[in-house]
Amino acid sequence: MAQWDALVDAALARLASRSLLRATRPIALAPPPAPPETFPGPGPWDRAAVEIRLDRATLHQWLAEGGEGSGQEEKVDEKLILFSGNDYMGLSSHPAIRHAAVKAAEEYGMGPRGSALICGYTTYHKMVEESLAELKKKEDCLLCPTGFSANMAVMTALGNISSLLAAGRKPAEDERIAIFSDALNHASIIDGIRLVERQQEVVSFVYKHCDMSHLELLLSSCSMEKKVVVTDSLFSMDGDFAPLPELVKLRRKYGFLLVIDDAHGTLVCGENGGGAPELFECENEIDISVGTLSKAVGCQGGFIACSTRWKRLIQSRGRSFIFSTALPVPIVASVYAALYVSREERWRRSVIWRHVQYFASLTKLNITSPIISIVVGSEKAALRAGRDMLRSGFHVTPIRPPTVPPNSCRLRITLSASHSSDDIKRLVDALTPWLPHKHDIQIYVVASKL
Repeated sequence: MAQWDALVDAALARLASRSLLRATRPIALAPPPAPPETFPGPGPWDRAAVEIRLDRATLHQWLAEGGEGSGQEEKVDEKLILFSGNDYMGLSSHPAIRHAAVKAAEEYGMGPRGSALICGYTTYHKMVEESLAELKKKEDCLLCPTGFSANMAVMTALGNISSLLAAGRKPAEDERIAIFSDALNHASIIDGIRLVERQQEVVSFVYKHCDMSHLELLLSSCSMEKKVVVTDSLFSMDGDFAPLPELVKLRRKYGFLLVIDDAHGTLVCGENGGGAPELFECENEIDISVGTLSKAVGCQGGFIACSTRWKRLIQSRGRSFIFSTALPVPIVASVYAALYVSREERWRRSVIWRHVQYFASLTKLNITSPIISIVVGSEKAALRAGRDMLRSGFHVTPIRPPTVPPNSCRLRITLSASHSSDDIKRLVDALTPWLPHKHDIQIYVVASKL
């Protein structure tokens, strides 16, 4: 967007005039060898992503939560099937990811230790940034230590535009940036906005969850020229998608900067794993796409896919990026391998969505996301449901405040390419007492476009 490009360029010029522009200078490491081995279907390693064992003391502490029971130790199998993780593609245990991490550790240890702007940035980090930029159809990308730090860096860089253009004084209210945030956005977005708002660099507005009429009302009532809308793409606790096509229409009408957190959509959605923007065919309409490498990528880290001008601003003013040690080389090498495997083993995405459809067919519920949120109400009910899952051999963590509002406690279920159809069938059997056709318990499952 021309207006925002001009604002960022002006902020960059102000930084350059004060010799405050920063850039990463990669330390050269030998590139990885031949592409990693990939496979036409699931292997025995996939089970390692979903088969876990709880420490016995931890297991019985969990079973005792809520104050119920006879006080005698129950005989419950410590081996569980994990249905509460975020490793959607099942890549965390893939041989290619393991081998990449091991080889890099053998050759470089953890790699140079320091922030990316000092000595922690290597050619491996650069290769991952280039791969992610290509995946997200963006000009550039900035690798961050976590997805949380990536969102914080974007928000602080946004706020700094107001301060830089105010030239040494506190920006007046009409010079600040108006940020419009979905009510259910991730904590990292909320905390980033709160930080820059306290510094009197932005003014924030919260719109009702996925309510485009409310958002447009707020946009049309706001006289501030610099507007930003930020939203999760796939909401982690409810499993619904942001209405990206409607947001794009509003973007064209009001000229705001559109920032999304595609943490749960990356690699999961779209033919190529480009995320929710690829799914909804609006990649060119997303200005900044934040993501994580700790979910479907199966590794660790965060990233910001954006234009080169935005990258220059964020790496110069994004405090959580500037003041954090860069990711270790073995982690970055494993990410590079995971991105390659995701491109080659497309069947993994197909398996995820077949699982979604299978779960829907078994429960007769309108499930269209690999995140399934079964709201049971009180904390007591959620703990009881969690204990039922444990006794049935499943790790499904009850989600309680402050993660969700009071009286909306839930079982959050996530489906992975590493699960089998039998896993899902047995899970549904165990869930039967908690499904609406058996008990009068409200269940919130938000339909979304496949």
